[in-house]
Amino acid sequence: MTDNRIKKILIVGGGTAGYMAAAALTKVLTKDFCQVKLIESEEIGTVGVGEATIPQIQLYNKLLGLDEDDFVRRTQATFKLAIQFKDWHKVGHSYYHAFGDVGKDMEGVQFYHYWLKMRQLGKAQDIDDYTLSALACNHQKFMRAVDAGNSPLSNIAYAFHFDAGLYALYLRELAEKAGLQRVEGKITETMLTNEGRVSAVKLDNGELHDADFFIDCSGFRGLLIEQALKTGYDDWSKWLPCDSAVTVPCESAGEPIPFTRSTAQKAGWQWRIPLQHRIGNGHVFCSKFMSDEEARQILLDNLDGKPLGEPRFIRFTTGKRKKFWHKNVLALGLAAGFMEPLESTSIHLVQSAISKLFTFFPTLSFDQVDIDEYNRQTVFEWERIRDFLVLHYHATERDDSAFWRHCKSMPIPPELQQKITQFQHNGRVARIDNEMFNDLSWFEVMYGQGIRPKSYHALVDNFAEAELEKRLQGIRKVMVNSVDYMPRHQEFINQHCKAR
Repeated sequence: MTDNRIKKILIVGGGTAGYMAAAALTKVLTKDFCQVKLIESEEIGTVGVGEATIPQIQLYNKLLGLDEDDFVRRTQATFKLAIQFKDWHKVGHSYYHAFGDVGKDMEGVQFYHYWLKMRQLGKAQDIDDYTLSALACNHQKFMRAVDAGNSPLSNIAYAFHFDAGLYALYLRELAEKAGLQRVEGKITETMLTNEGRVSAVKLDNGELHDADFFIDCSGFRGLLIEQALKTGYDDWSKWLPCDSAVTVPCESAGEPIPFTRSTAQKAGWQWRIPLQHRIGNGHVFCSKFMSDEEARQILLDNLDGKPLGEPRFIRFTTGKRKKFWHKNVLALGLAAGFMEPLESTSIHLVQSAISKLFTFFPTLSFDQVDIDEYNRQTVFEWERIRDFLVLHYHATERDDSAFWRHCKSMPIPPELQQKITQFQHNGRVARIDNEMFNDLSWFEVMYGQGIRPKSYHALVDNFAEAELEKRLQGIRKVMVNSVDYMPRHQEFINQHCKAR
C-alpha cells in the first residue's frame, strides 16, 4: 500500500502566526507521523501588533493544554471583557461591544428585543445595566466563572490582552519542547516543481529545505503564496479605507482596565490595550485624509503615559488573497490578508485557519475538492468579518471631517446592507451559516452606532408591560449584585497570575 501521507511541513516565518501554527501542529501531530520545521530570520522581524483577542482563543489554549495563570504571567497579559468604542457614533458618545450574554432570554426570544420595547417606552435603563461584562468594565472588575447555578457569574466570557512578542516566544518554547525544528535564516529563493507546487526554499547561506506542505507566515510579503505562486489579492480599501497605522507602547497609568478601548479620530481610530507592564497604542488612519506627521502627533497626544520608544509606521492594503490555500501552500496571518484590528479578529483568524487545516488535513494528493472547500469557508469567514468592520465606519452620525463624510456616503457590501435594513425594521439580525459574530454582537454594534429599529420581535407583546418592567428590574438587580461580588481586575491578577 502506497504511503501517501504528508511527512514534512515547513512553516516560513515566525511571529504570532508562525508559532501558533507550530505549537498546534507539534501538539497534534506525532514526530513519527510528520516532521514540523520553522524558518525565520531575526533580521526581518515581525509586525507584532495583534495584542488583543476574543473569547474563542480559549479553545486554542485548551488544545495546547495551557495553564492559564502561567500563560498570563509569561505574556504580561491582562483580561478582557469587552471593546469600548468612543466617539464612533458621534463625538462624546461611547458604547461597549461586550462579551457574553446580554440580559436573560425569555421564552426563547433574545433579551434585547424585550429591552427595545421597554426602552421605546422609557422604562428601561441603558443596555449596559443588564450586561454583566459591560457593568464589570465600568467598575474595573473581573473574575473567572464559578459554579453559581443560574447566576451570571456561572457564565463569564473573556479574552486576553498580551505582549505579542512574549506570546510568540512562549509558543516557540512549547513547540520546540514538542519537537519543532527551528532554523535561523533568510530565504533567498523558492523552488517549484513542474506542476507549479513549492518543493523547497533556499537560504542565504546556501542551505536547501524541502517539504511536502508549506505554511506561509511571511507577513505582508507573502513570500510563497504571492511571490512564488502569484495567487492574487482582493483589495477591500473601497469599504475599509484606512491604509496606515503608527504604533508605540507607553508606560502604564494606574490599574489596567479589563477592556480594549477604540477611540475614533479625525481620519481613523486609536487603540489602547492595557498589559501588566505597559500599554499598547496605535493609530490607524487613512493617508488620503491625514499626513503621517499629523497621525503621529495625534497618537502621542493621546497616550496615558510616557512613550517607550519611537513611533513605528505600518502600511497595508485591507483585503485578502484570492486563495488562502493554493497548491501545497497555506497562507496564515498577514500572508493571508489584512483587516485592521478593530474587533480583535487577527489572532482569531489564524486560530480558525489552523482548526480548518486539521479538518481538511491533506495527503500528498492534495485533493482539490478539500482545498476548494477550505477556501470557500475561509472566504465566507473573512467577508462576514469585513462587513462587521465596515458597519462601524458607515453607521455614524459624524460629519466633522472629510473622512467621516466619505465613510457615511460610501457604498457598502449588499450582505451588510441587508442586515442593516432588517434590523431597522424589527430589530432582527439573521446569523448566516454560523458566521463569526452572532446576533448579540450585531445588535450591540448597530445600536451603539445609532441605528434604531422601528419595532421589535412580535412575541415580545406576549408579555404584559407591567410584567416586563418587573423582569427587567429583577435582571438589573442581579447584574448589579453580581458585579459587586466580583474583585477588581488588578486584585484578581495580583492573586492569581501577576507577572514576575
